[in-house]
Amino acid sequence: MPAFVVALFLAAHGLIHASFLRPEPPATVGGPQWPFDVAHSWLLSPIGLDGSATRVLGIVLIVAILAGYVAAALAFVGIAPAGWFVPGVVVGSVASVVLLALFFHPWLVLGFAIDAVLLWAVLANDWAPKGTF
Repeated sequence: MPAFVVALFLAAHGLIHASFLRPEPPATVGGPQWPFDVAHSWLLSPIGLDGSATRVLGIVLIVAILAGYVAAALAFVGIAPAGWFVPGVVVGSVASVVLLALFFHPWLVLGFAIDAVLLWAVLANDWAPKGTF
């Protein structure tokens, strides 16, 4: 598989998390519920964290996700040092799992699966671009 396709996938997976920063579109009759909401956490809101606190936490996690996956993508195509790839995937995937778990919606299950496969690939199978190890 060409390196740019892998890099594009990693960057796109990271960027989709930015949807959490987008305002909720107007509801439509019979339309689906907006799955990206960092103003309310099923886990943190009931224990007293208000929407502004959960939003700050969500933004911090999104920044970590973007930084990790973009670093991994750039490393995979040789723009950044190859040694950034594994830490980038790990940081991006772990932050993504935390974000998706805290602000869970059933539509986001695919994100968990992608993160799990990426973590398995880099940690259990030593997947990395040439020159990393």
